[in-house]
Amino acid sequence: MRIRARLGFTLIELLVTLAILGLLASAAVPLAELAVRRNKESELRHALRDIRAGLDAYKQASDEGRIARAADASGFPATLELLVNGVPNARDPAKRPVFFLRRLPRDPFYDGPPAEAAQTWGLRSYASPPNDPQSGRDVYDVYSTSRAVGINGMPYRDW
Repeated sequence: MRIRARLGFTLIELLVTLAILGLLASAAVPLAELAVRRNKESELRHALRDIRAGLDAYKQASDEGRIARAADASGFPATLELLVNGVPNARDPAKRPVFFLRRLPRDPFYDGPPAEAAQTWGLRSYASPPNDPQSGRDVYDVYSTSRAVGINGMPYRDW
């Protein structure tokens, strides 16, 4: 009879085990959240770098005369979609389009209603002041519309 009673766990042993598992889980959850946030920050960094490189390539092509532009234009695209959809090559007799991005990335911190990738970014025109970005006739730069602050202490909007 005594041998059968020793085969199971006591209530105290089960409670201690559950308490230890709860403590380990409570320590692991913040680390998992931090890893997710770091991943989203990395996505934001790469997306900003890709879009800005596309904007710079568009401006360079405009300055080289490969893209037709008005005399009073800045040389930057009117919309972000032009980077993906392409623009006719002014130097090519067949007018084949010049593309600057394969796809337009979404802002990983965008928390608004469902929208196209271009609508997830804040746009800054060439004519807007640096400390107060505003959209205008062209797209000079992009920024995240999130009001959150990054792990490094800088708002995502200022990246």
